[in-house]
Amino acid sequence: MEFERRKRISQHLDIAPLIDIVFLLLIFFMLTANFIMQPGIKITLPQARTSQPQEEMVIVFISEDNQIYLNEKQIDIDYLEDALIARLQNVQKKAVVIKADKKIDLGLAVRVMDMAKGAGAEGLSISTEKGDGNVK
Repeated sequence: MEFERRKRISQHLDIAPLIDIVFLLLIFFMLTANFIMQPGIKITLPQARTSQPQEEMVIVFISEDNQIYLNEKQIDIDYLEDALIARLQNVQKKAVVIKADKKIDLGLAVRVMDMAKGAGAEGLSISTEKGDGNVK
């Protein structure tokens, strides 16, 4: 007499496609993280041959449309000097870096530099990009 055996159903989960998808997602997020722009203010810095990296403490941005930002927060020009005074009290190195678009009005840049000096900035520098010397 023969007994009927139950058929064993082999159930297994194939994780190879899952690993492929996770790997593709990892590559996608690693690549897109490189395209995040810093800072959020769009400016085109002028070029200079003698440009050197600086330790930046207080940064004033001037965008192409003459908007003023203090450490990436938009501020009205009338309140800039008071905000600079408050910001410079909290830092050890009382230096202000101006990152201005190359197309702005020179008078506005001079006014911002004057306000920075009036706020007590001991150092004042203008941020540029390293260039080949051909000024455009």
